[in-house]
Amino acid sequence: MTIDLPVRHGKVRDIYDLGDKLLLVASDRTSAFDYVLPSAIPDKGRVLTQISRFWFEKLGVANHMISTNVADADLPSGTDLASLDGRSMLVRKTEVVPIECVVRGYLAGSGWKEYGQSRTVCGIPLPAGLDQSAQLETPIFTPATKEESGHDINISYERMCEIVGEELASTLREKSLDIYTRGAAFAREKGIIIADTKFEWGIVDGELLLIDEVLTPDSSRFWPEDQYQVGVSPPSFDKQIVRDYLETTSWDKNSTPPQLPDAIVNQTRAKYIEAFEELTGQSFPWK
Repeated sequence: MTIDLPVRHGKVRDIYDLGDKLLLVASDRTSAFDYVLPSAIPDKGRVLTQISRFWFEKLGVANHMISTNVADADLPSGTDLASLDGRSMLVRKTEVVPIECVVRGYLAGSGWKEYGQSRTVCGIPLPAGLDQSAQLETPIFTPATKEESGHDINISYERMCEIVGEELASTLREKSLDIYTRGAAFAREKGIIIADTKFEWGIVDGELLLIDEVLTPDSSRFWPEDQYQVGVSPPSFDKQIVRDYLETTSWDKNSTPPQLPDAIVNQTRAKYIEAFEELTGQSFPWK
């Protein structure tokens, strides 16, 4: 689908410039190991957009969302609005803060690996004797730089202060920890553990706004509570199914990725939809 407007294509999202606004279109493209895969996951973009909408409306935090009704974007005549339905968000254009605000509530992923080597996570000392997937006594804030390609780079809070200033860094840390804590508590009531997440923020007319996607299975680590146990890595609601499949292939992660089997595509789609329905209590409209 093409819209005759200035556009920036990301790995999985297309961002159209509407002047003082942007139209964010979440595609069904899927990335893994820093590659965009040749196989899409149908409706994944709709799930991510609708979960973000849910949180923007629920959290009570100033944010960039204007509307998820694509008709409100006033797009050029002839635009295929049906293909944009459910996966598009009209937002205010902001000056993006160049920091990924990561919050970790459980010992997982790269944090678990680092802990095993140095008993720290992103340089923050933690108690001895913690097991994989253990809940931390209190969530920790571990900022990272936003990189155009490859993985974001973890930095210290002190380095974050040098980049954005102490006052803004303190505000971002406080707000990010608050949103994670409240969001994770709500999700836990719905049977979902949000182990960790990342937030992005922007500034417009001096106002700090929560932007991008919020507490989704792609920006966060979602675990089903009924399958959670300390000492192992729980199954997740995101594209872990895809990553696990790719690990069984001969793909070297340095060349064009293989096509995904239909079964893997269908299982992954079902997991995304399950996350939406369990979290929101709503039926997925495009099921």
